[in-house]
Amino acid sequence: MSTRPRPAEPTPTTDGSSAPKVVAEGVPSSVRPDPRANDGRRPVAWLHIVAPPSYGASPSVRSWCSCGRDIFAAGRARVLALIADHAEHRAACSRLTPRREAA
Repeated sequence: MSTRPRPAEPTPTTDGSSAPKVVAEGVPSSVRPDPRANDGRRPVAWLHIVAPPSYGASPSVRSWCSCGRDIFAAGRARVLALIADHAEHRAACSRLTPRREAA
């Protein structure tokens, strides 16, 4: 009998053919929870800002909302104005802040 380690061999299946092992012996094979599991939240408003690193390049921003809002702006002053407007929209949009009716 040899004391040298041998290469891993495929595990035989019930029909006699060989099949590769799923994991090595001694390795736990527990299933981890899906990191992207559905927790009920859905994106409804997005703000995409592009600020080029080169001096003199113009920044741009796009504001989307599931209510149908889709606004684009370019240039520093307009970008800053749209960012502020997006924050105001998030506070007022009926898709983001459901209104309760008086009882």
